[in-house]
Amino acid sequence: MYGKLLRRGALSRQGQATGVQLTYGNAAPGDGKGAKGTLASSVYHQLREDLLRGALEAESKLRVEWVVSRYGAGASPVREALNRLAAEGLLGRHDQRGFFLMPVSVTELEELTRTRCWLEERALRESIAHRSAEWEEELVLALHRLARAERLLPNDPATNNPEWETLHRAFHRALIAACRSHWLISFCDQLADQASRYRLIAQGGPGSRRDDLAEHQRIAERTLDGDSDGAVEALLDHYRLTAALCTERFNQGYDPRAGSGKTARSRK
Repeated sequence: MYGKLLRRGALSRQGQATGVQLTYGNAAPGDGKGAKGTLASSVYHQLREDLLRGALEAESKLRVEWVVSRYGAGASPVREALNRLAAEGLLGRHDQRGFFLMPVSVTELEELTRTRCWLEERALRESIAHRSAEWEEELVLALHRLARAERLLPNDPATNNPEWETLHRAFHRALIAACRSHWLISFCDQLADQASRYRLIAQGGPGSRRDDLAEHQRIAERTLDGDSDGAVEALLDHYRLTAALCTERFNQGYDPRAGSGKTARSRK
């Protein structure tokens, strides 16, 4: 199967372009515009990466002073970065009480997964319907790069490899890149950000071992074959398995704020 996918990637680029710019990685809608290169933008990117990789789960509250100390920036750029993340839904905000990590729960996960499945099904069907040789090549390349990356850090098997995370997002973005709607892609990106925290929870529990590469290969093969129903089934099964594994961890008493323990801690 893998050889078949690689042969797809050798197609000529004579097909009509999709008109959709393929931008991969951890970029959020609007990334790179306006304040890029400023200190506020730098704090935003660092804080955002830490949020998505679960590095701040023990901090239920994100006081400006604490963020200033952690990232070595002034209060003004920190507030700008926090406000931007809150506008994207990655942080919550109380009037006069500051910022906080959005809580995770089975109920929220169910709604998130259901909504993500609705939107990505439409995006994937549209992408397949408006396929091009260029799009196929980009998808095969994204899968190939993902397959070559180690998911976990060799010197820290409990921690995800940041490179794998970037390539994983690139693969899922490539699937829907030909859907001809930057709005739909933007909404899917936002839901993927929210889902990343739950994915990290899901992979940490007992019985969470899965053949991620085989799942991604199955999605890609059916997509490249033009099998819309089969591709959607494989993609949604992929997301629903993550949700099921995460729910199992919640049922076992998992508390993301507790670190290695069971009791939630918060920064006063």
